[in-house]
Amino acid sequence: MTTRATPRLRAVLANREFRALWFAETQSMLGDQLTIVALAILIFDRTGSPLLSAVVYSLTFLPALAGGLGLSQLADRFPRRAVLVTGSLAQAVLIGLMAVPGMPMGWLFVLFVFARLANAPCNAAQNALGREIFDDDDIYLQSQDLRGITNNTAMLAGLAVGGLLVTGIGTSWALGIDALTFLVAAVAVRVLVLRRPAAGNGGAPWFGAVRQVFGDERLRVLLYLSWLVGLAVIPEGLAAPLAAQLGAGDQAVGWLLAADPLGFVVGTFLLSRYVSTEHRRKLLGVLAALPLAALAAFVFRPSLAVALVLLALAGATGAYVITVSATFITWVPNAIRGSAGGLYRTGLRVAQGVGVGVGGLVAQWLGSADVTIALAGAVGLLLAVPVALSWRRVGGGAEPEPRLS
Repeated sequence: MTTRATPRLRAVLANREFRALWFAETQSMLGDQLTIVALAILIFDRTGSPLLSAVVYSLTFLPALAGGLGLSQLADRFPRRAVLVTGSLAQAVLIGLMAVPGMPMGWLFVLFVFARLANAPCNAAQNALGREIFDDDDIYLQSQDLRGITNNTAMLAGLAVGGLLVTGIGTSWALGIDALTFLVAAVAVRVLVLRRPAAGNGGAPWFGAVRQVFGDERLRVLLYLSWLVGLAVIPEGLAAPLAAQLGAGDQAVGWLLAADPLGFVVGTFLLSRYVSTEHRRKLLGVLAALPLAALAAFVFRPSLAVALVLLALAGATGAYVITVSATFITWVPNAIRGSAGGLYRTGLRVAQGVGVGVGGLVAQWLGSADVTIALAGAVGLLLAVPVALSWRRVGGGAEPEPRLS
């Protein structure tokens, strides 16, 4: 394997199938930002309840928690292009119904839940198709870098202009735009992505991939590396109390929330531009510890400016998780990539949700957001050491061919 930096993005964008998948995902994600903001505004305007507005945001985690393990297996049992097209059309219909003016609040919740569930097999099919399209490790990892950059940029755009845009055009129009993005995605994938037969065995055990993944030590360690992100995201749940503790205004909450994804975009670009796939894999253990080290530095009670720098550094070094997920998808057999990808995504989202929840409880108990963040970094470093050593032993220099049959 080459030790040079990975190919330039033009090698990725030269592929018509990837361009279709990338375009479909990016514009759908931008539409999703409008839906999340629109629902939060709509429900708060109708009820005046911050709790119900927060519930809407929590429902965005549902596909990973409730559908990640089960529905993702559809991406192995049926042709992946068909799964992606069908799921996108389902989301277009469900979000489109939500856009009907005067839709009762109960139905809004129900439709949103089903739309998020329909996203689970779509996400699994998209991830598995990406590896089928690119059989070269370097180009495949570069494609995942591009996805990471655009997805986080879409999140930043949502933070920056989502509220203003929804306020300007109205919630129904915002939901209608999101529905349209899923329709466009379905057409783009159907026309530009090649049809491939189902990768898996329809008679295989429904949760067989779980046993296979945990039976391979390399894949288990990759899961552990991804779960460390659960501690790294704790500052996101503490942005408001941290801003207050730093003596900053409410506008600082948005800055604190944006620092991590902005750093992630920069870190992903630098890794993609200058570090080869081989070296990135070898350095995974070290890279996984760096975001936690940045958080541990909060023990020095930083100012707002320094806190923003530390959070951006944590986001930049947290870009290692793209290499983790790409390596994981590469090392599982194609027949279970949808199911295994669902397992990976479920574990990652559960770790993030638990991390944010525990961080909030600890901050409430300690009465200090920055001490809580520093504690999360310190605990994370203690956990990262054995995981890094395990990775060095089983995966740091291993070949990408999967062991599983």
